Amino acid sequence: MAFDGTWKVDRNENYEKFMEALGVGMMKRKLGAHDNLKITIQQNGDKFNVKEVSNFRNIEIEFTLGVTFDYSLADGTELSGAWTLEGNKLVATFTRKDNGKVLKATREIVGDELVQTYVYEGVESKRFFKR
Repeated sequence: MAFDGTWKVDRNENYEKFMEALGVGMMKRKLGAHDNLKITIQQNGDKFNVKEVSNFRNIEIEFTLGVTFDYSLADGTELSGAWTLEGNKLVATFTRKDNGKVLKATREIVGDELVQTYVYEGVESKRFFKR
């Protein structure tokens, strides 16, 4: 239940390069780097409810650990994949529907921060969130 709470993005590392690797255009990358993303996570056993609120969209995602579901990124990229729990980390593997390439993501609590790490086509990015 350590993930429970509302988390607001504090800073990014290499996020624009990550978005570039995904194929996001320059204008959307510049805007995306300053999206003011806020994530609210509620865990009930192996079920999660995640609300994402940003300057660009508000969505609610429900998933069960280990169960594949569809998801779309803010730029419209469609993915399919699942989250699992590995120790104290949430780990996801998503496959793009348009080209079959894999996006990996992790969420973990480090100190008082939620750290999201993304890896796509060899490009790694991190986003740091505070409660």
